[in-house]
Amino acid sequence: MAGAPISSTSATAPSDTVPTGRVILVSAAAAMGGFLFGYDTAVVNGAVGAIQKWADVGNALLGFSVASVLLGSAVGAWFAGPLANRYGRLAMMRAAAIAFFVSAIGAGLPWDIWSFTVFRLIGGVAVGIASVIAPAYIAEVSPANLRGRLGSLQQMAIVTGIFVALLCNYVLAYGAGGAEKTLGLGLEAWRWMFIVEAVPAIVYGVMASLIPESPRYLVSKGDMKDALIVIRRFLGNKPPAETRVADIRRTLGVEEKQTLADLKGPAAGLLPVVWVGIFLSVFQQFVGINVIFYYSSVLWQAVGFTEADSLKITVITSVTNIATTLIAIALVDKIGRKPLLLLGSLGMTLTLGTMAYIFGTAPTAMVNGASQPVLSDTAGLVAVAAANLYVVFFGMSWGPVVWVLLGEMFNNRIRAYALALAAAAQWVANFLVSQTFPPLAAAGLGLAYGFYATMALISLFFVWRFVTETKGRELEEM
Repeated sequence: MAGAPISSTSATAPSDTVPTGRVILVSAAAAMGGFLFGYDTAVVNGAVGAIQKWADVGNALLGFSVASVLLGSAVGAWFAGPLANRYGRLAMMRAAAIAFFVSAIGAGLPWDIWSFTVFRLIGGVAVGIASVIAPAYIAEVSPANLRGRLGSLQQMAIVTGIFVALLCNYVLAYGAGGAEKTLGLGLEAWRWMFIVEAVPAIVYGVMASLIPESPRYLVSKGDMKDALIVIRRFLGNKPPAETRVADIRRTLGVEEKQTLADLKGPAAGLLPVVWVGIFLSVFQQFVGINVIFYYSSVLWQAVGFTEADSLKITVITSVTNIATTLIAIALVDKIGRKPLLLLGSLGMTLTLGTMAYIFGTAPTAMVNGASQPVLSDTAGLVAVAAANLYVVFFGMSWGPVVWVLLGEMFNNRIRAYALALAAAAQWVANFLVSQTFPPLAAAGLGLAYGFYATMALISLFFVWRFVTETKGRELEEM
């Protein structure tokens, strides 16, 4: 069996008790891909100015180079599902770890802007793979009563990775006296920002070599003996492992080859549940969360905050995101996925609507040749409060819960393919939001936040009408 060797005694001495600690450990190992996902997508923020000076390129080429990670993520997500079905979840984790490592070293030691872009693209492919494999694997090794909390580890890992990237950027730039200054071994600080990522990439690869393979994948390959061992170790023996294997075998349809054609249905070419997954992914991005993390520092400076205060607000927002993910972990298996999404949509609609009103009605002034809103002290405080409350509502709902649902809402036969399609759609949506925010903001920040508020309102009705609660259900019941 792939992964850690398991003694024969674990196969012959089944227990009805679910080994919570053991399940948490393997889930955390899989979620390490989420940490790298968060770090890789955020690390460029602290380096982008220094990279532009080093490469001596214009904004258009620099923007494409920075955004290449999102395009690579869509590609990685699209291929991750089929490849995971063919070679296994662990093989794809190890492939992602290698890609993260290559990207970290390459992006830190590029010779021109094009080589930097290529290595960032490779990192994006790794991010895409991690965004598919981690939720699928965690769902497949988790007991139903813990699956929501364990699935939320993916989002916790992502936001922790974002925070660590921001912290590393600050420490390295501060230590060198600027991102473009030399720090050690004759390398500028911005290079070290990327190279540091090689360390967690190695850790991820090692972890992926120690944990067991998914029992659903083992059954699909006819390895019933090892599937029984994994189920008994991580899901307990109630119902009996043999019954679970039989249910998995039935829902997989192991006699028939799994293909993308399994996703076809009567509704616009795809099964309705696949469309639900796609729209969940798109709404998660269209509510504008990455605008907060990609542009927040620049945004706050544009409306009158100092650079130091803008960076403090960004750090506070990042910490807030981590704290609210803990709320989701505590609640998702108690009150369910759907109630959290509904609460999140309502809260985001109100907070984004508040920001749209403040920015849309604020007086404007010409700053560096562009018209910018000028906020009073009171309006500025309300805007900061609304932005952080928006992160609270997102962090306790749409951030982690979408990953939980994508990992568990599809049946065994289509899970890998459907998750890959939904994750690819998410990365395309992320790219669209990131690329359209600058022109939207130029037309008016009130318009930009008004659009995101509208998306949040639509997501409320979408969840109420189309999302089915999955709390407490076994994967074979989906």
